Amino acid sequence: MANVVVVGAQWGDEGKGKIVDWLSERADVIARFQGGHNAGHTLVIDGNVYKLHALPSGVVRGGKLSVIGNGVVLDPWHLMNEIETVRAQGVEITPETLMIAENTPLILPIHGELDRAREEAASKGTKIGTTGRGIGPCYEDKVGRRAIRVADLADDATLEARVDRALQHHDPLRKGLGIAPIDRDALIAQLREIAPKILPYAAPVWKELSERRRAGQRVLFEGAQGALLDIDFGTYPFVTSSNVIAGQAATGTGLGPTAIDFVLGIVKAYTTRVGEGPFPTELDDADGQRLGERGHEFGTTTGRKRRCGWFDATIVRQTCATSGVSGIALTKLDVLDGFDTLKICVGYDLDGERLDYLPTAADQQARVVPIYEEIEGWSDSTAGARSWADLPAAAIKYVRRIEELIQCPVALVSTSPERDDTILVTDPFAD
Repeated sequence: MANVVVVGAQWGDEGKGKIVDWLSERADVIARFQGGHNAGHTLVIDGNVYKLHALPSGVVRGGKLSVIGNGVVLDPWHLMNEIETVRAQGVEITPETLMIAENTPLILPIHGELDRAREEAASKGTKIGTTGRGIGPCYEDKVGRRAIRVADLADDATLEARVDRALQHHDPLRKGLGIAPIDRDALIAQLREIAPKILPYAAPVWKELSERRRAGQRVLFEGAQGALLDIDFGTYPFVTSSNVIAGQAATGTGLGPTAIDFVLGIVKAYTTRVGEGPFPTELDDADGQRLGERGHEFGTTTGRKRRCGWFDATIVRQTCATSGVSGIALTKLDVLDGFDTLKICVGYDLDGERLDYLPTAADQQARVVPIYEEIEGWSDSTAGARSWADLPAAAIKYVRRIEELIQCPVALVSTSPERDDTILVTDPFAD
């Protein structure tokens, strides 16, 4: 049976939540494979709005297993609060419907403190634009082999030893930033208190997924953020602290690369970015303001206003290559309704040289000038369209031109936040 990876192919906020929810109807398991609660997914189902940060988008569908994989970093206190919020909206969440990998690293309060202190201490021009939720410091501890993982909560002696190792690293850092030393006993007490709430969900996820795959069940791998925030292939250093591209779905769940059958890249019909960093097609004019207002471009997690710009085919072609995208889901096409003329970036000018990719060096990324191709807009509404026949001819032409420029086919088109306002071209789950 086909297994599908969903990744953002821009800087995040592409509409992954709706697409994952839409696809999850045909999946048996929905698995988060990277990131933390710094990313937000908004689902609109029958008029009900669900805002998810740590939970996989599949939790709102009954009869599915939702998985938080080992590639995620998890704030257990935030997770429990989110579970209670979603339960209050009528969604049942139990250890039978939600599973957390035993080897998932935990985000501790000290991680958020360090994250925020570093950002505050950074000079102008060096701030990353982090959400301050401790994602980066937790990934640092994971790589530094001093993380506290879900399984450690089950044994008190192991837990204390892990905390002591973490303190050896963190206290000198905190001293340099002017933060008080960590209260060891208080931290251990917090972890002991949360342990019985988290441990019922803990399991060897790699084993469960392997068995379900052998039984012919379909897995939908859900990514957070976007490929341009990937720690290796994003606009470094203005990136997240994990690998976001599709290959991480294998590492972040333990299933392996042969489990991936289709990669669906989620792409907005224009471009947005939250936080600092290069953005070649950013618009600081009336068109940019219009895109932001019509697209309701405010971060689900932070509430920060998103930067808006024209569609950048150059970077999407690049992210489709690094994630091995099989087809894209084009979202928010309706936001472009009413524009007389649209622009698509087809390349960059860097000091007189034309480039067909975004260079790696940060100084060059900041200097590239977009080369635009203009295309006719449309006045008719595309909102709520569910077939090609419902779209204006100019809108279809825009979609087809995007396909040509990014060298990747459109698998589906989303025309509103509602689950069923979707035009299906290629079923990612087709066997």
